[in-house]
Amino acid sequence: MIYSRNRRLRVNESMRGLVRECSLSVNDFVMPIFVMEGENKQEAIASMPGIFRRSIDLTVKECKELFSLGVKAVNLYMKVSDHLKDNTGKEAWNKDGLMQNTIKAIKDAVPEMVIMPDVALDPYSIYGHDGIIENGKIMNDATNEALAKMAVSHAEVGADIVAPSDMMDGRVLAIREALEESGFHDVGILSYAAKYASSFYGPFRSALDSAPKDNMEIPKDKKTYQMDFHNSREALNEVFKDVEEGADIIMIKPGLPYLDIVAKVREAIDLPIAVYNVSGEYAMLKAAAQNGWLDNDKAIIESLTCFKRAGADMIFTYAAKEAAMILNK
Repeated sequence: MIYSRNRRLRVNESMRGLVRECSLSVNDFVMPIFVMEGENKQEAIASMPGIFRRSIDLTVKECKELFSLGVKAVNLYMKVSDHLKDNTGKEAWNKDGLMQNTIKAIKDAVPEMVIMPDVALDPYSIYGHDGIIENGKIMNDATNEALAKMAVSHAEVGADIVAPSDMMDGRVLAIREALEESGFHDVGILSYAAKYASSFYGPFRSALDSAPKDNMEIPKDKKTYQMDFHNSREALNEVFKDVEEGADIIMIKPGLPYLDIVAKVREAIDLPIAVYNVSGEYAMLKAAAQNGWLDNDKAIIESLTCFKRAGADMIFTYAAKEAAMILNK
């Protein structure tokens, strides 16, 4: 005789919903957005179906639509013109720069949208690296000074949370001190604390032309500052340091191949955890769906729910708009 039957709680959708351990909602999503120079311009990103680079005016229009769907946060990336790139990243804190004008335009049009600009030098670097280079090496402390200027310039035009994705040591503290000294006590820091040197970033780097350049005099990849994907204990080391330095939210990136890291960090800290469903993950799902190998809508919702099950509080995903439409049905 069987007295304990787990299937009793799976008999129909109402019962399954009643005992469900985690749920997915539009409140969980942050939409990454690519911005380009110009007016009324939109360019498709071939490796990321449904994702575009847009000029500021069309970006504002997209943000209005996202907010109407319930997606209340955006993560901003700039496609910077080559003539503005150098080895200092100074365009990153230009008061009239593309990022700064984008933040102002979105905040004016959708005041309640949470704006999280990316803080990293690679879109502004002639070398495609996240740091200033001297004698063939990424200079950690000099880069931190540049990142702090960048973060303050974002706060000055209305950013709610700055999101350093560079992985320099000590940059959260440098940014926190700069924000405090400038009077931006309420601007948060979402730190990419455990960001791995991953092969899943390819489509993103194509979208921004931000991959390391093929130059024998500089590092050929980002492995001296992004984490080794073989490691997990190291992630906790990175997370604890960023928490001590003043981070408000902790990011794990990439997402799906690193759910073990999300779960491990969730057990270790009480701060909100973000996870990045990166471009390569998105591109793989889309390619499979377009070939009829997966059900697009079901695969999107299942994969995003996995992040919540692992312990994430918010999900950066290129599928945010599409997932919101599915959930709103």
